[in-house]
Amino acid sequence: MTHVDPIPARLAALKTAPAPELKKQWRELFDSAPPPFNRRYLESRLAYRIQELAYGGLKPDTIRRLERLGEELDGGDRTRSRIRADLMPITGTRLIREYQGVEHVVTVTTDGFEWQERPYRSLSAIARAITGTRWNGWVFFGLKNHRSRT
Repeated sequence: MTHVDPIPARLAALKTAPAPELKKQWRELFDSAPPPFNRRYLESRLAYRIQELAYGGLKPDTIRRLERLGEELDGGDRTRSRIRADLMPITGTRLIREYQGVEHVVTVTTDGFEWQERPYRSLSAIARAITGTRWNGWVFFGLKNHRSRT
């Protein structure tokens, strides 16, 4: 008898699942309310979590290595590490926002952000360059719910 792995089908189903279903799965898999981030974020985190639960998470050696790298980045300063972990997206993350029919891609760098091959220190500056008006950059790119603090 051949065993069919249900995980690939479950991962594929995330792409077509309605948003309320993704949020329901988030509550079940993470035992918390889903964050107010965009659909792509929910899909990717759900896909990782499904695989993590089915196949196991990171090896202890990998976790220790990541912790060492993080300490090198912030010098072991717990305040800086919390800011790094809780507020700032990981270096290399691509933020995608469609505005007036044009897709804008911003890359998180170690010193800030890059948009259209130019460095920026804040997302708000990029949002202003895109829209011509003042915006909270975190809200504009869907990283922060403007109705509540995150």
